[in-house]
Amino acid sequence: MHTDDKNIAASEHQSIDQSLQTTESESTRSDRSFDAIADHFEKKVYGGLKGDIRLAVLRRDIFEYTTQLSKDLGRPLRILDVGAGLAQIAIDLATQGHEVVINDISANMIDKAKANADQIDETLDIAWHICPYQELAARLTTKENQKFDLILCHALLEWLAEPAAVMDFFDQHLRSHGALSLCFYNPASFDYRNLIMGNFNLLDNTDYKADNKKSLTPNHPVAREKVECWLVAHHYQTVRASGLRVFHDYAPLKRGGHNDPDAVVRMELRYSQLEPYKWLGRYLHIMATRQS
Repeated sequence: MHTDDKNIAASEHQSIDQSLQTTESESTRSDRSFDAIADHFEKKVYGGLKGDIRLAVLRRDIFEYTTQLSKDLGRPLRILDVGAGLAQIAIDLATQGHEVVINDISANMIDKAKANADQIDETLDIAWHICPYQELAARLTTKENQKFDLILCHALLEWLAEPAAVMDFFDQHLRSHGALSLCFYNPASFDYRNLIMGNFNLLDNTDYKADNKKSLTPNHPVAREKVECWLVAHHYQTVRASGLRVFHDYAPLKRGGHNDPDAVVRMELRYSQLEPYKWLGRYLHIMATRQS
């Protein structure tokens, strides 16, 4: 692989709202945490327009749904954010009056999220748990361990050693007809961007792995088709699908409207739910309801 290709690949950072740590040997994987690079994570993921686009799409998708669901139920929602990272969306939902539980494996990420929440309102109804999601059930109080109306799981799948197993966790904690907000890295976007950039040597190298000490590009993303199969197998019905950053990352030349951040966000929102553009998103967001 050419040096330029390596540098380009290493510099690709993905918007990751979660913190589970992947350490890898030849035959083992484990969940990844961004505890050691929390400041780098915050700057790279949310310090610019990419983060603004991500949050704009997620807020639109989730807030429209939660507003209607809360109205239908006649009460605030019980919401869990698993692998929450900086937990911006969950904190927003708490400011709307919902009861929120926020979980992450990284103490540093939770500290940052807490500081952000306290700046808004120290009295928000938020419970905080620092642990792998697999240990969360044992740590929830009796009140917290009731079924949730909505579970947020954003940029977690691609950093788990066994991503399919999280579906059982959702089944355990989501009430019947509750909603799942699942956002995950789109592996097709990696190929497409490198095709546009001319990084053919990288794509020909089947052994290529990003250096995750420097890069936030996941080495084990889960394809959309596989995620959709998991949802069907666990009796979830997709009610909304959007792409996050469906064109912004693919534009090598910033000209015209690309120089206006507000215009970029507006167009990203417009095309994020349109075929075929949404499937080009660097991340995909699927909202699904549990049918059993």
